[in-house]
Amino acid sequence: MDARLRRHGQVRDGAWVAELTGLIDLPGWPPGMRVIVRAEHPHPGAQLRFTDRNGLRLTAFATNTTRGQLPDLELRHRRRARCEDRIRTAKDTGLANLPLHGFDANRIWIEIICLAAELTAWIQTLALHGHDARRWEPKRLRLRLFSPTARLARHARQTQLRFAKHWPWTRLITTALARLHPG
Repeated sequence: MDARLRRHGQVRDGAWVAELTGLIDLPGWPPGMRVIVRAEHPHPGAQLRFTDRNGLRLTAFATNTTRGQLPDLELRHRRRARCEDRIRTAKDTGLANLPLHGFDANRIWIEIICLAAELTAWIQTLALHGHDARRWEPKRLRLRLFSPTARLARHARQTQLRFAKHWPWTRLITTALARLHPG
């Protein structure tokens, strides 16, 4: 087993990567498919799953990439595997329950949830880079960024958004707005 890489390319202690393609029978799979498994110690405080063996968390993925070292392929897979995060974000945004009675009304509700999740992802990518807020969950974003203590003020034919002086996230909000609308 090869040592597993961290996100920044450094070797991580307590984690390993191995290829299982030659050890398992894959009838019906497309030619060139590879099965790669990683074993790691779960983070302190993480709840163990029933699939964890000997204190190691095992996860596997299949790829048709024929070239590349195992740690590099595993690192690429972890960097691209954001689907579960987006599903969790959509559930936290309102997809967990369909509140309306009719099919068409719930279809519109789902479209609104998808739009909100997409806007949140783009805001985190474009406006919040370089800050921990890029990884915040929707509940924290709502509390700190989407519902600030502020008021709209109109003066000299201009409308301004004035934040309360005590609001701790004012600088982050104004920086994000400046990144989204630099003009």
